[in-house]
Amino acid sequence: MHKVEEVDVMENLIEANRRLAEDVRRLLEDHGIKGIEVMGSIGSGKTALVEELIKRNPDVSFAVLAGDVVSDYDEERYRKLNVPVVGLNTGRECHLDAHLVEHGLEHLSEEVDLNDVDVLFVENVGNLVCPTDFPLGMHERVLVVSATEGEDVIPKHPAIVKAADVIVVNKIDLAEACGVDVDALVEAAEEINPSADVFAVSVKTGEGLEGLERRLLG
Repeated sequence: MHKVEEVDVMENLIEANRRLAEDVRRLLEDHGIKGIEVMGSIGSGKTALVEELIKRNPDVSFAVLAGDVVSDYDEERYRKLNVPVVGLNTGRECHLDAHLVEHGLEHLSEEVDLNDVDVLFVENVGNLVCPTDFPLGMHERVLVVSATEGEDVIPKHPAIVKAADVIVVNKIDLAEACGVDVDALVEAAEEINPSADVFAVSVKTGEGLEGLERRLLG
């Protein structure tokens, strides 16, 4: 007879990811790199936000790991900014994990000396559910939501809101046209995660970006 044991596969995966994320964090700190993970749904403006922060801080040495089901598009956008970048293709997976990030850093080290990198942005796959339980070892987890997603986008996704250190309500320049109350979005974020710093911004107009810059880049 075969012995049958009940194994919680998801629990094991989460624990294995946690250990690998600790390894990633140590690697970053050994090289003096600040790691910033950027989460959010497709179209929330994650890539545009990272691009703008890079453009506004020419004295900071950035690198990017661009994660997506097919990462070539975002990778090309970052290359146009002359930033070292590695695309992380997840195939059918709806989130990055620490193992993939670890490999991404190995490839990044072939392109640039990690000791020369000040800030690493890791752009996660566009999804408001899957990345929640898989931290990547970064120092900051940033959640980007768009005013165009409606006032219920934050209350409908409390888990990822609670997992974030910084919450960005983006595209506030379009809020009125969409009939969305930006204050309601900010209040919902603050109620669900009182410890997070919440910023209402427009990447297009630059409104609110200065405060976000200070928070993330010092």
